[in-house]
Amino acid sequence: MPARNAVTSGLPTSKVRYSKLASDDDGYIDLQFKRSPPKVPYKAIALATVLFLIGTVLIVIGALLLAGYFDIQDHRDRTIPVLIIGILVFLPGFYHLRIAYYASKGYPGYSYDDIPDFDD
Repeated sequence: MPARNAVTSGLPTSKVRYSKLASDDDGYIDLQFKRSPPKVPYKAIALATVLFLIGTVLIVIGALLLAGYFDIQDHRDRTIPVLIIGILVFLPGFYHLRIAYYASKGYPGYSYDDIPDFDD
């Protein structure tokens, strides 16, 4: 069975020269520990803004329908679903916009990595 030494294949072992590493070299370079600047997920923030605005509009319309500001006689059963859908659309938009705002201001514990990114 041939020897499994791919580095010195074809060279006699006496011609391979080895040298010791420097004693102050720990094998790390400074660039390994530097953070790259954060990548801002613009698409996700735009989607969060759209969700926030649509949810706000639906909540306002639902509240006005529930308060009787709009006089609708035939479709009174549609006021509560409009409010529920508005709240369900508003909450994720508000949550992600809040994270984006705090990350842009540099608050500890908030970063753009917490926002899902839609890059393909």
